Amino acid sequence: MSGVVAVIDYGMGNLHSVASALEHVGAEKVVVTHDAEQIRQADRVVFPGVGAMRDCMAEIRRLECDSLLADALVEQHKPVLAICVGMQALMARSEENDGVDCLNLIPGDVRYFGNPLTGAAGERLKVPHMGWNSVRQTRDHPLWHGIDDGTRFYFVHSYYVHAEDRALVAGALDYGVAADAALARDNLFATQFHPEKSHTAGLKLLKNFLAWDGQS
Repeated sequence: MSGVVAVIDYGMGNLHSVASALEHVGAEKVVVTHDAEQIRQADRVVFPGVGAMRDCMAEIRRLECDSLLADALVEQHKPVLAICVGMQALMARSEENDGVDCLNLIPGDVRYFGNPLTGAAGERLKVPHMGWNSVRQTRDHPLWHGIDDGTRFYFVHSYYVHAEDRALVAGALDYGVAADAALARDNLFATQFHPEKSHTAGLKLLKNFLAWDGQS
């Protein structure tokens, strides 16, 4: 039973598409909110985001979503799914906007793909990386249940995550550089791709999240 899912709303991105996808795969109740009590009372938490990191971090801190997220992860130990900029915000620092300090919940950084960016055959690759890319599953995890290794997911990003602890990497992608597509630690799973935009595979991942007990 999924119980109540809180989608943390700090004003960045179309959070209702995430909420709609969660409802589509069977969430009993989804609330899009930055209200502290609603987030604390929820059974599981989704931390999405799009946009410039400096603006995102300013709103996360202004609305005290940083402490609410840390509370859900550490104190309440409830299942948490971070998506796109939500995943990047977990890191120590991002190169975006001339350098931005992030939440430092996971050691590592967020790096620019580069310009020009070239593929293995020397071809020019567009930045931002926008579209479908296969994800290599680098470790087993309940959120990969029923999803084939190498399945394609939908990405939109100019910056990519590199975690210091490589044991936390649950999925990888290649786009001119080797980048972390998914991270997992304890009750946290984070994706650079957008599961809510990734059709069947993305919906399966969200369904797996609703059934997940927070143990990896």
